Amino acid sequence: MQIVRHSEQTLRTALISKNPALVSQYKNLDAGEQRLMNEALQPASDLFGPIILHSRSDWITSHPEPAQDFEEFFSDPYRRTPSPEKCSIYIQCIGHILKFLKKRKPEDAFCVVGITMIDLYPRDSWNFVFGQASLTDGVGIFSFARYGNDFYSSHYKGKVKTLQKKSSSDYSIFDNYYTPEVTSVLLLRSCKTLTHEVGHIFGVRHCQWLACLMQGSNHLEEADRRPLNLCPICLRKLQCAIGFKIVERYKALVKWIDDESADTPGVTPKHSREDNVNLPKPVEAFKEWREWIIKCLAVVQK
Repeated sequence: MQIVRHSEQTLRTALISKNPALVSQYKNLDAGEQRLMNEALQPASDLFGPIILHSRSDWITSHPEPAQDFEEFFSDPYRRTPSPEKCSIYIQCIGHILKFLKKRKPEDAFCVVGITMIDLYPRDSWNFVFGQASLTDGVGIFSFARYGNDFYSSHYKGKVKTLQKKSSSDYSIFDNYYTPEVTSVLLLRSCKTLTHEVGHIFGVRHCQWLACLMQGSNHLEEADRRPLNLCPICLRKLQCAIGFKIVERYKALVKWIDDESADTPGVTPKHSREDNVNLPKPVEAFKEWREWIIKCLAVVQK
């Protein structure tokens, strides 16, 4: 086991920058937001800890890449930002990945993220990836295939042999593949991967500063260790890209966890199916993260 611990000065530069304009931008943040982000500089912080490597197969060890601080993120000429005309994030169940992403991207889409039950791998030398995203094209894809316990058992059925017609409320088959049981752990894993990939589309690269959602992961164990939250450095990047108040964002996340169903009452998605079912939302695995958000809100609102 190895702990990746950066000095306070290194983290300060990564978070705030030495560029006077970016330093001024940071100082213009709300006092509470600065207080929360400055937790990154506290060695004993119980909100943001160091990266812990458990084996040589972990992402940082096996995929060396340069770290991206806030100044590098801000200055990236290829970074895309939402506009009034392109401000929607579409999540779509798909089978023919490239066909959908290339031909059916809505005009108002900032990005399109596909979900599939097909196992993904970018090239023959890789065994699999949980997800992929293209910064320049504004598209991403992630797979549920390895998120259910059945995938690693001898009982895994994979693709159905004969296409079966199912009712709208039967989710045992998805895109002609058997689906795992929708548990809170599967939902947590899916949220991690989806938000990680969308983070890439906003220009946030793999985090090497603190324990963070934007860390890479090589295997399910490492993905499970990765927190659902962004570290302050990556949080500032996302805030810069989108523009939001941290208090409002965190309160909305708590509300999402506390809502009992998967859909917001009275809201009908523009592209929803007529037979859309109001499914229960299993959030037991989000309890620890909810407590973490409450602690952050206490710091911001102090």
